[in-house]
Amino acid sequence: MKRLFFLAALCLALGSGLKRVTLTRHRSLRKTLRDRGQLSQFWKAHKLDMVQYSEDCSAFTAANEPLINYLDMEYFGQISIGTPPQNFTVVFDTGSSNLWVPSIYCTSKACTEHARFQPSRSSTYQPVGIPFSIQYGTGSLTGVIGSDQVTVEGLTVTNQQFAESVSEPGKTFLDAEFDGILGLAYPALAVDGVTPVFDNMMAQNLVELPMFSVYMSSNPDSSLGGELLFGGFDPSRFTGTLNWVPVTQQGYWQIQLDNVQVGGTVAFCKDSCQAIVDTGTSLLTGPTKDIKELQKYIGATPVDGEYAVECSNLNVMPDVTFTINGLPYTLTSQAYTLMEYSDGMAFCTSGFQGMDVAPPAGPLWILGDVFIRQFYSVFDRGNNRVGLAPAAP
Repeated sequence: MKRLFFLAALCLALGSGLKRVTLTRHRSLRKTLRDRGQLSQFWKAHKLDMVQYSEDCSAFTAANEPLINYLDMEYFGQISIGTPPQNFTVVFDTGSSNLWVPSIYCTSKACTEHARFQPSRSSTYQPVGIPFSIQYGTGSLTGVIGSDQVTVEGLTVTNQQFAESVSEPGKTFLDAEFDGILGLAYPALAVDGVTPVFDNMMAQNLVELPMFSVYMSSNPDSSLGGELLFGGFDPSRFTGTLNWVPVTQQGYWQIQLDNVQVGGTVAFCKDSCQAIVDTGTSLLTGPTKDIKELQKYIGATPVDGEYAVECSNLNVMPDVTFTINGLPYTLTSQAYTLMEYSDGMAFCTSGFQGMDVAPPAGPLWILGDVFIRQFYSVFDRGNNRVGLAPAAP
């Protein structure tokens, strides 16, 4: 049965029935802030904002959930809402489940600097009126739920509920190059019980197979930042065969991590632990205690809110291997470090970041873009599993 499912997906992936969203890769905000001499101040003020939120709603239990790390690379694409279509740039985030965009009624600077949805200009818009609220460490996002048609690369989802933000105080979203977020995690994570976009795609028979896949380019000079494929996967984007990993809890795309090895020796998760595959987190995160030790293993030292490494040492730094479902997924030093140039000089920083996800959701390791750039990722809702394979160069 598994072989038949793979062959069906293979045929579909090679055909024309799949919908591809081209993802844009933007210049690092971290580099921009460093050039302005503002990185350390920004990091200290907004570190909590970047990596976690809690649902501020009496109907839901508060939980720390990772969202977007704006201090590194961002992958995003375009969608439209309403009739006629109003276009928005969004991050496709497997670490959350709601779709939200700024509302024309939002006067926060973070909203006015981005595209804003105007419900009065859409003939298909329907007000829902349920309050929407996400509370951040030093800021918040509040709004109201509305309903309209949402189009993603030719796939039009009807009666899709989404949040129209009416207040985005602070700088959390001000410097972001995207307007909103489209969550692709399970319905269990959705604030206000809103049905996620992909669930409606499946219910409305808009996709051939109940899965989507993500490719993120590791070439900073490539015009193609990445690709999100709805309804299957593309074998030309990876090498070898996909290895399927069961989802252990249907909220995040959560899987079991057997162990983490540094230089071939098991260093963390010796008795296994939990991890999530999250397109909305730029770096690769783990419990703060473990990540601090890992930074020492690779020779990284704290500098200006980051962990820096000597670019000349990349060839002697150890590999870091994540064992998943019995198979090794190895990141070389070139893969887990980030190199940028400023004034003709190269800066290298660690792609690992400490983050403590509180129980009951955590502790968790978060396999973000640093990991996904190296391993093509398939998110299979039909069988509740994640497929991983080395990304094609």
